[in-house]
Amino acid sequence: MIVEKTFDLLREKYHSRFEELTISDIRVGVHLTCVRLSDGSVGSAGTVYNTEIKSDKLSRDFGDFTPTKFKGRKIPDLLTINKPSNIIQTIKIAVLNAISSAIISEGNYKIIYNKDPIDLIDLSSKKTITIVGAFQSYIHKISATDNQLYILELNSNTLTNEQKKYYIPADRYNEVIPLSDIVIITGLTLVNNTIDGLLSAISPYTKVVVTGPSSNLIPDILFQNKVNIIGAAKIFDPDTLFTIASEAGTGFHLFKYCAEKICITDE
Repeated sequence: MIVEKTFDLLREKYHSRFEELTISDIRVGVHLTCVRLSDGSVGSAGTVYNTEIKSDKLSRDFGDFTPTKFKGRKIPDLLTINKPSNIIQTIKIAVLNAISSAIISEGNYKIIYNKDPIDLIDLSSKKTITIVGAFQSYIHKISATDNQLYILELNSNTLTNEQKKYYIPADRYNEVIPLSDIVIITGLTLVNNTIDGLLSAISPYTKVVVTGPSSNLIPDILFQNKVNIIGAAKIFDPDTLFTIASEAGTGFHLFKYCAEKICITDE
């Protein structure tokens, strides 16, 4: 719903810009996927792979939006194609982020530059905080306070032995999210289509953050669905972004070499 409604909003409000855009370049890396559009805008998303391997020749796909068949294609064609593919979904999010980055830069939203969302959260009084995704920097910072911490993750092996005391299996999100004062959600949930379920479990007074390389969407629909802060990235060196994606880089490499952290707040 979040992704589909954002797509609909972009198409409705920015129709002339949206309809003629094409894909100029694309990289699908181990951790990051990035695209460049015909207007020069760039976007990224965390890569989610296809888990199903099709060895049967009859099921092999050489059609639209397969290798060698992305560049030059119109964005509406990509965003409306119905293929059950995690890679296609990853590329769609990267494309929506690229379109959104140009719109966000026009100054229609409240943006705080060179800040991480954790810098905007009061950790001094004891709260219950749930992190969706193994954000190591957040885990270290929050676990050093008196706050009650839960970490929702699909894979407990992404956590150290010391951190596993905070671990809650991801499918038990309904047990901890409604009890949380603060919920920090990885933008990868936009790619793997789990964000809607997570947001539906959040209580009305919970402060909600969505952050990470996949979360550069225009914030309108997220703000309408309980999100208060979006941790995004302003790419200042697109060529380096493509190099990082190609060389197995991840989010923290972006902020080291080619991006500035920004926070978009619901004001």
